[in-house]
Amino acid sequence: MHLRDGLQTRATVRQRYDHLAETNAIARDAEQEKIADRLDRLIDEIAAKRLAHKSSALGWLFARKRETKEPVKGLYIHGGVGRGKTMLMDMFFELVPVRRKRRVHFNDFMADAHDRIQKHRAARKEGTVREDDPIPPVARQLADQAWVLCFDEFSVTDIADAMILSRLFSALFTAGVVLVATSNVAPDDLYRDGLNRQLFLLFIALLERNADIVALDSQKDYRQDKLARMPVYLTPDDAAAQREMDQAWAAVSHGVETEATIAVKGRKVAVPRAAGRSARFSFAELCDAPLGARDYLAIAERFNTILIDHVPVLDQTRRNAAKRFILLVDTLYDKKMRAIISAEAPPDRLYAGRAGVTEAFEFDRTASRLIEMQSCDWLEDWESRHQKDGGAAARATAASA
Repeated sequence: MHLRDGLQTRATVRQRYDHLAETNAIARDAEQEKIADRLDRLIDEIAAKRLAHKSSALGWLFARKRETKEPVKGLYIHGGVGRGKTMLMDMFFELVPVRRKRRVHFNDFMADAHDRIQKHRAARKEGTVREDDPIPPVARQLADQAWVLCFDEFSVTDIADAMILSRLFSALFTAGVVLVATSNVAPDDLYRDGLNRQLFLLFIALLERNADIVALDSQKDYRQDKLARMPVYLTPDDAAAQREMDQAWAAVSHGVETEATIAVKGRKVAVPRAAGRSARFSFAELCDAPLGARDYLAIAERFNTILIDHVPVLDQTRRNAAKRFILLVDTLYDKKMRAIISAEAPPDRLYAGRAGVTEAFEFDRTASRLIEMQSCDWLEDWESRHQKDGGAAARATAASA
């Protein structure tokens, strides 16, 4: 708590940022400080609007002091990978004094919207709803659920998303929804070279009217600077390994994490710890749980860095877990991800089952891949690919949609 303009207020994004800098959890960056201050101003605007809607003397005071009938403009923050966009947005989400708020990966939000649209169409066929157009009722549902929306990784690559964004968000903004989003690309580069992009341009104009567009121009990828000095395969799985795993996670998450879910063919895959493009799981959460190839692929498409704690030595008594781990490593390898792992044994001793069984043969490949994923060449290739702003990949995906 601190004093601002004579009133006691909540903690601010800038205070949280300053604390991380003062405790050496992050390096202070002038560009990040500007975004922190801008997010604090947005919190003030949202708080004032919220108070103005209350029938209290204080609410009427705020309503007279500031024009609150005007919609609150959100914030669209774009910049390169690892510049701190997600860290700052997550601080904002935690601190904004609103109950109906939602922090979600953009792709998950759109999957949810499409599911609701399909359900409305089915209900219309059954005669249980009257509206032919599903967009207005879906927008009402989403706005009723949350009027402050925080999107991570705003990137439009799917033509089905592109074609409904303008109408959907027009209805959301009309309902008073405030948007805060992070992205690797500026709005003008969203869905570039995508099919029927001229229809998408309406959404870009709508976005620019309802959110201030700010660039986080820091030239340094702070996450990579810290992680470059850390090992990526830790054994034995003891207290020292746990400390190093925690340090690696602190480097990628900046101490700000959230739970997440990924939609996979109508199901939800839980991500217990997520921060931007990084996720952390235990071996049990990934390999003892009933997950399959689609689930691992969805995880690999959402994240580029994954931490896996407590990989045990496996044998034929845990055949299902062993098969899932083989499949998981194959997926991480094929998607060229960075994996940081704590394990009971080195890769070539992780399988202790009988020689000659299928898992033993397959584990030879798994061990080889885990060893390669620790190599300097692998990590340097990963870094060179992810130092880019992601725009080229988004454009290529959009062009092939």
